[in-house]
Order: sequence, then C-alpha cells, then structure tokens
Amino acid sequence: MKRIAFFDAKTYDEEFFNRYNKNYKIKYFESKLNQDTAYLAKGAVGVIAFVNDEINATTIDKLHKLGVKIIALRSAGYNNVDIRAAYQKITVVRVPSYSPEAVAEHTMALLLNLNRKIHKAYSRTRDFNFSLHSLLGFKMHGKTVGIIGTGKIGRAFANICKGFGMKILAYDLYPSSEDLEYVSLERLFRESDIISLHCPLTEETKHLIDENSLNMMKDGVYILNTSRGALIDSQALLAALKSRKVSGAGLDVYEEETEIFYEDYSDMIIDDDTLALLVSLPNVIITSHQAFFTKEALETIAQTTLTNLDSFFLGEDLENEICYLCREGEDALKCRKNRKRCF
Repeated sequence: MKRIAFFDAKTYDEEFFNRYNKNYKIKYFESKLNQDTAYLAKGAVGVIAFVNDEINATTIDKLHKLGVKIIALRSAGYNNVDIRAAYQKITVVRVPSYSPEAVAEHTMALLLNLNRKIHKAYSRTRDFNFSLHSLLGFKMHGKTVGIIGTGKIGRAFANICKGFGMKILAYDLYPSSEDLEYVSLERLFRESDIISLHCPLTEETKHLIDENSLNMMKDGVYILNTSRGALIDSQALLAALKSRKVSGAGLDVYEEETEIFYEDYSDMIIDDDTLALLVSLPNVIITSHQAFFTKEALETIAQTTLTNLDSFFLGEDLENEICYLCREGEDALKCRKNRKRCF
C-alpha cells in the first residue's frame, strides 16, 4: 500500500479518514506541515495537508526531494500553498466544496448571537440573572446585508438572508447569480448594515477590510468573516470597534490564526495582543475556524481527498487539481488543451 503522510491531524480526522480509507497506509502527525516538519514525509508518496499548514517554496522543495508526488489539501482554500513553486514538481489537489450550507449557517449563527446577545443571556441566566439590561438588539427584517463573494457559500448565505426578509447587495469579480443585485464595492460598503465576507484570499483581497474601507461604511455596521482571516486588517477592525464605528464582529477566522486555532491554550498567556483584545470585547464573537465542522463536511472531505489520491495514482483526470497557469488568462487554455492534467 502507498504511504501517505497526514499533517495537522486531529482525532476526528483520523476517525473519518480511517472509515473511508481502503488503499493507503496513512501515518498521522499532529505537527503542521512546514519547512521544518517536511522531513516527516520521508518514505511517503503523498501528503494530506490543511489550511494552516505552511506549504511555501522551501517546503515544496523538501517534499519533492523526499519523493512526494502529490499534496492533497483537505480544504477548499489554497492560499497557504505556493502553487507556482509546486508546478512541475508536485501535483496539488483540493476539496473544492464540502459544506457551503454549513458555513453559511454558521455565519448567520454568528450574526444572530451578536444581534440578540445570546452569548450574554446564556451566561446570565445560568446565574439566575434574568435582567434585559444591555441585551437590546435590532430587527433584521428589512436590513441591508452586503455579501462579498457569491460562490457556493455566498449564495447559500444569501438564501438564508432572504428568508429573514433582508435586502441583499452583492459584489463579485465574476457574478454568478442572476437573482442577486450586484453593485460596486464602494456602494456595498456605503449602504450595508451588515457585511459578510465569502471570497477567497488572494493578493488583491488581502486586507479588503482596512481603515479606508471601514471609513466608507455606515456607523454601527456589523462585520462577519467565515472565509479567511487576512481579508480583514485586524488592527484596523479593533480600532473601528473601539471607536464604535463597528457595532459588532463575528469572526470564524483570524489572520494570525495558524499557530493558535485548533489548539487548547486555555491555561496559557496568549502573546497576540490584537487577538486578546478582540476576544475581550463584548461585541465580538470569535469561533475557531469551525464553520465547516459538521458530520457531513468531514465525510465529504475524507471521501473527496481519498478519491483525489485514487485518481492521481490511477492516472485518471484530476478534476480538483490546482495549477497557477489555469488562473492566469490565456495560459489556462494552453495548460488544459488536450490534457487531462495541468502537470
């Protein structure tokens, strides 16, 4: 059986991958994949990686020298992979969609909790404090929500918002839904009561929410992010929260989450002052990149990742291959022409 090195493994990962794996000898490592831990893949022909693994050019070179042929991401996003460095060295595949509805549902859960102060009420009533003081919310029906990124998750969130009777403004470089009102980013910032991020992290979208964009927004805006942490300049958001420009933030991701999220630091002092201050604010809810975390999603991730590996080793078409050429204009046609694979 072919050996596969599995990085940043948790018990729930092992449970679902062991359930569906039939063709591989998988070695699970708790360590994240980076240039210092790549040596753990010695003897493996493939690695399975996750969103907070650091797969830069150095990591890729080390894996390549060890004989690794494929990096199978068990995630949709791949901003943590140097795709250009991987080209013609190691094939990279991903799980493009595993639970858009679950992520959208979690996004709405963050908004509902922020608005109606459910987290505060829960803590109070456990102490038999049934006061309504400082629990005032607002009616969501009729409010304008700006959705940035209308892929599967963005559209799923839009459908939920429609059920609440909210007005929707959308922004996407490549509009994909005829029943949404697409507007400029500036108009979305100016007119939205709530802004929700569902776009990928790229060089163009990094710090999409920064001091300038925050200044364009309504006073009292709510901001939601269940996509990628670096879409938001965290220090700018913190300043806007402290000045009351932003009334609340629901974050499932954080731009410096790599060494923190998915781990238990409850008995330690966190050195990240920005994160510590965000967590301390009563109008901020931070969850640990868990929006995807459902039984159905874990099943899909395991099944798709293993199918990606099967297709690679059987020489079949790689439906979920990632290639930098395919993202860069005319090169995409040249790359795919008469080929089942990019590389």
